[in-house]
Amino acid sequence: MPHPPFKAEIVSDSKRQRRLGNLWALLAVGTIWLWTTPAFAQEPGETPLPEINLRELVIAGGAIGGVIAFLSVVLIALIIEHMITVRRGALMPAGLAEQVHGLIAQRQFKQAEGICRGNPSLLGEILQAGLSEAGLDYHDIEKGMEDASVEQSSRLLRKIEYLSVIGSLAPMLGLLGTVWGMILAFLEFESKANPQVSELAPGIYKALVTTLMGLGVAVPAVGAFAVFRNRVDGLVAETSLLAEHVFADYKRSIVSQQRTRRGETRTAPGPAAPTSIPPIVPERGQRG
Repeated sequence: MPHPPFKAEIVSDSKRQRRLGNLWALLAVGTIWLWTTPAFAQEPGETPLPEINLRELVIAGGAIGGVIAFLSVVLIALIIEHMITVRRGALMPAGLAEQVHGLIAQRQFKQAEGICRGNPSLLGEILQAGLSEAGLDYHDIEKGMEDASVEQSSRLLRKIEYLSVIGSLAPMLGLLGTVWGMILAFLEFESKANPQVSELAPGIYKALVTTLMGLGVAVPAVGAFAVFRNRVDGLVAETSLLAEHVFADYKRSIVSQQRTRRGETRTAPGPAAPTSIPPIVPERGQRG
C-alpha cells in the first residue's frame, strides 16, 4: 500500500513557533534589562522616591478598579484555556487522518464517519462534512469540507474575540475612572480657601491609578488576541489542506471512473457537415 500523500506534503510550522518563542523571550529579556539598567537607578544624594504600595493602588482604584481587576482574572483564564484548546494536538488529533484515509480506501464511509464523531475536533468536523457527501461527485465533497472549514474557523475566531473585547474595554474603563477621580479631586480643591498645589497631587495620583490598571490589562489582551488569531488562521489552513489530502486517492478513483464511463458511452461521430455552402443565386426579373 503506498504511503499516504498527506504525510509528505504537510509542512510543519515548528520553525515559526520557535521563532515566535524566541521573539517573546527577547522581549522579556529586553524589558528586564531596561528596568535593571543603572539609568533607572536612583542617584546617590537624591531625595528618596516614594514607595508604591500595591494595596494602596487597589484601594485607590475604587469600584472601577475592581471591575478592571475582575477583567484581568478573566483574561488570565481565557489565555490558559486557549493555550490548551487552540493547539495542533487538540485541533488535529494524531492518527485520525491515517485511520480515515484507510477506511476511505476500503469504501467504509460509515465507519470513517463514526470515527470522526468519536474525535470531536476541527479535523474531525471537516472530514465528517466530506464523508456525509461520499458517493456523490467530488465537487460536493469538496464544497461540504469548505463550508465546514469556514464554519469552524468562524467559531474559533468568535471564541478568541473576547480577548479583543477585554483589550478594548479595559483602557476605556481606566479612562473613565481617571476622569471621575479628577472631577472629585478638583471639587475638593475648589472647596478650600487657600489651596496648595501639593494638596491636589494625592487626588490626581489616585485618579491616574485606574488608567494604569486599564493599560496593564489591555496590553497583554491585545497581544494575546493577535497571537491566537494568527494561530487559528494557520491551523485552519493546514487542517483544510490535510483533509483534502485524506480524500486525494478517492478523488483520483472518481476521476478515473468518470473517464472510463465517458469512454464506454462515447458514440460514433455523426455525418460530416457539408464542406461548402451552395451559393444563393438571386432571381432577376426578365425585361419585357
